[in-house]
Amino acid sequence: MALIPYALTRPFLFGLDPEQAHDLTLQWLQRGQGTPLEWAWCQTQVADPVEIAGLRFPNRVGLAAGLDKNARCIDAFAGMGFGFVEVGTVTPKPQAGNPKPRMFRLPAADALINRLGFNNDGLDAFVANVQRAACRRPGAARRIVLGLNIGKNAATPIESATQDYLLGLEGVYPHADYVTVNISSPNTQNLRALQSDEALDSLLSALATRREELAARTGRRVPLFVKIAPDLDAQQIEVIAATLKRHGMDGVIATNTTIRRDAVQGLPHAAETGGLSGAPVREASNQVIRALRTALGPAFPIIGVGGVMSPADAAAKIAAGADLVQIYTGLIYRGPGLVPAAAQAVRSAR
Repeated sequence: MALIPYALTRPFLFGLDPEQAHDLTLQWLQRGQGTPLEWAWCQTQVADPVEIAGLRFPNRVGLAAGLDKNARCIDAFAGMGFGFVEVGTVTPKPQAGNPKPRMFRLPAADALINRLGFNNDGLDAFVANVQRAACRRPGAARRIVLGLNIGKNAATPIESATQDYLLGLEGVYPHADYVTVNISSPNTQNLRALQSDEALDSLLSALATRREELAARTGRRVPLFVKIAPDLDAQQIEVIAATLKRHGMDGVIATNTTIRRDAVQGLPHAAETGGLSGAPVREASNQVIRALRTALGPAFPIIGVGGVMSPADAAAKIAAGADLVQIYTGLIYRGPGLVPAAAQAVRSAR
């Protein structure tokens, strides 16, 4: 159990600008990992092993991409009891992201809006940070599955996006347990257009071909996951499911943030542009998961993410058809204690 209850630190963090609080937290975690300070957040990793996409996960609860974009705090998050950690989104070149302010809390709705825009230090810095993670070394006391999430640079025209994804895949492939292709952030112009029929078909075809080349070169076949949006209709989900299977993708992550505002209308910051996460996206995410499970069949791996604010929410993701669950906004509102509680709930619910 963590030595410092989150209830004591949350009022201080919520008194700061959201992005300032985010950056300060990551700085603290980065500096403390591997030192006695990590006992401030260290927790027992609930044992609930499962094999998904050829990978053995210590438990079914993971960290969603977006919180640690530069892979600076892999060891710190491993210490919180996650069974897997996904970092990124990383782009080939460094980029500053969108102008500030670009993160907003909606506490009355247990929600966040962000329009960060893939701000990150670029592929080289990202890979160097991954290589420094102690939990990745042979014989490490606490092992996790590590996902590396790739995207395109904002300055890259959408018609040239495939090249950015191929560069990202090449760069992270030797260091990843799985790679996530992020085509669903609402904060990079036209990115979600890659979810359309022809664009998705072309992108996944190129990535599948390159993955086979990398597998032959390295002697290991790294699973590829695709992260999709919650703002999809039934026909779009059917097309995406068929395309994933056609190109041999190993899994899907459902879902990213939403551009809808129905659940937060009238609240401060509700009209801000960006992706809405937290409790308001919970049911939309679960609906996409249910539709994907129907379209993909019982064996295709699905990672459920969106609105996991409680242990019951995590169990509901599994009930909807997900094999694994990820947390982001719930960690900000509820703190690290949510991680083992969610993992325990998922284990008990099956």
